[in-house]
Amino acid sequence: MANSVKNNDVQALFHQVQQRKLTPSPEDWRDHWIYFLMVDRFNNPVSAPKHLPYNDKFGGFQGGTIEGVRQKLDYLKELGVGAIWFTPVLKNCQFLNGKPNDGTYHGYGIQDFLHIDPRFASDPNNVEQELRTFIDEAHSKGIYIIFDIVLNHTGDVFAYESHGSEAPFSDTPYNINWRDEKGIAQSDWKIGENISNPDADATVFPQELRRNEFFRRQGGPKPGGAETIGDFSSLKQLLTSNPELGNVLIRSFQYLIAKYDIDGFRIDTLKYLDPNFALTFGNAIREFSLSVGKKNFFTYGEVYDNEQKISQFIGRNISKSGDLVGVDASLDFPLFFKLPDVVKGILPPSALVNMYQERKEVERGIISSHGEATAFFVTFLDNHDQHQRFYFSPDGNPHQFDDQATLAIGCLFTLPGIPSLYYGTEQGLHGNGDSDQNVREALWGKPNAFDSTHPFYKTIQRLTNVRNEQPTLRYGRFYFRPISGDGFHFGISNFPQGVLAFSRILNDQEVVTIVNTSTESQFFGSVIIDSNLNPVNVQFQILFSNKTDPTVPNLVRVTSTAEIHEADGRVSSGQIYVLPVSLKPMEIQILGRQSSQG
Repeated sequence: MANSVKNNDVQALFHQVQQRKLTPSPEDWRDHWIYFLMVDRFNNPVSAPKHLPYNDKFGGFQGGTIEGVRQKLDYLKELGVGAIWFTPVLKNCQFLNGKPNDGTYHGYGIQDFLHIDPRFASDPNNVEQELRTFIDEAHSKGIYIIFDIVLNHTGDVFAYESHGSEAPFSDTPYNINWRDEKGIAQSDWKIGENISNPDADATVFPQELRRNEFFRRQGGPKPGGAETIGDFSSLKQLLTSNPELGNVLIRSFQYLIAKYDIDGFRIDTLKYLDPNFALTFGNAIREFSLSVGKKNFFTYGEVYDNEQKISQFIGRNISKSGDLVGVDASLDFPLFFKLPDVVKGILPPSALVNMYQERKEVERGIISSHGEATAFFVTFLDNHDQHQRFYFSPDGNPHQFDDQATLAIGCLFTLPGIPSLYYGTEQGLHGNGDSDQNVREALWGKPNAFDSTHPFYKTIQRLTNVRNEQPTLRYGRFYFRPISGDGFHFGISNFPQGVLAFSRILNDQEVVTIVNTSTESQFFGSVIIDSNLNPVNVQFQILFSNKTDPTVPNLVRVTSTAEIHEADGRVSSGQIYVLPVSLKPMEIQILGRQSSQG
């Protein structure tokens, strides 16, 4: 059992995988979309959720297992899933103050960075083989695996003297007492490196991490100070500016790649890391992966912030010195801050246009290992850290906003980036409340939980097929398109419940997405298209609509003259080529010419 990154078995494994290589990476991650699930809340094939009802607010283990995910691989493959990202499965603190630590069901309170938490296994004594079996079977079905990893903090592995698990911020490090295998703070365990042969459930592992100087030990964030400095409640912040600590973490996660054949990392709390370590980690993981046959290992971080902050942590800024390339991409929080409200008619489409205009400027000098950084951002509508899911299902009329949900998913599948859907979206989960626990439902407890005939499931299948059949939607250049209701004045909708239109262009093909965000009004009008690619009188086909009886666009025509207000603020006039369209309330249409199929 490896308890050190210098263990002989660890070194032997590194040598072995460099000789026989691991599962190759995707040629391009944009060819796949990601399904994000919480292991504890997805499925247990032999037991009901421990707490009912399945969608109740609950902060303990429900009993979901890795085997439960494995048994639903066909369900996920048929849905269209290309990669599974799941919450951390590394071993969390098992006990706290002598009692089972039930609050770490989410997996983000890690105690051992080399081993898998037995609570996520159907057989706790066989958890590592269960994980490897799951990953191997996923690979056999063409599904890639993304680990959710934590570099910023560990679990509650020590207590602050006179305070316990949490302490107010201090300008200097506190005295601490490391916890034993029952989670009890030991008054004579004050210096981590002086603790001899602790139990595997005690302190922190690998043993190289058990050094006081590797932890900040200053309690929670300073009131009014930087949010990135300090513990996350009882989760203890690591001092990632220490290069020795960085080397231990890098080696630990390289070991996990080698042992489990992982294809990518989602990096939790990336913006809390020392920027130099974030850069070094991304580069080191990429180079190791290249050495073991994974030429496109994918790393993306959680930077819960704006464009400027994200740009500090991804790729390489060509205006700065240095030749290291950091993590490949980020979760697209700027899009998340705008898109849900735009498609719900709360914000105008112009808010989304402005967001992309800002990104274009901020990311102008950022190059990732895969190319243009924004093309690989992981896009999403909701996740496990929110208090409500995107889909709203009111009690009095539960299906009132079904089209709004499918409209939003259609946007994710046609905008730039790699779409990610949160588990249960395909089954209409609609948790809503005052806590993230409201959106962490135990899916398998839902009646008919894995229904492959559910309308959302079928819609996601259709969208997957369209995206797979249209390379333009995966690789194409991206342009917002002015629209008009009178055939003369063209511009971007700058009022809530407006119409959003954009094109993806690849070589000689243009695919147009038009979204009517109004919950009540139809839209009859025109959208500008590329005059060089689309001759007059050409017919566009509906590749996808979320309505059962959509209206096919009229033939492409040319205007005698028009006034055009572009997304960047420019105003021009003259003849333009337009596509006349008609959309019902909450309708999305994805339009392409017949020749663009395939």
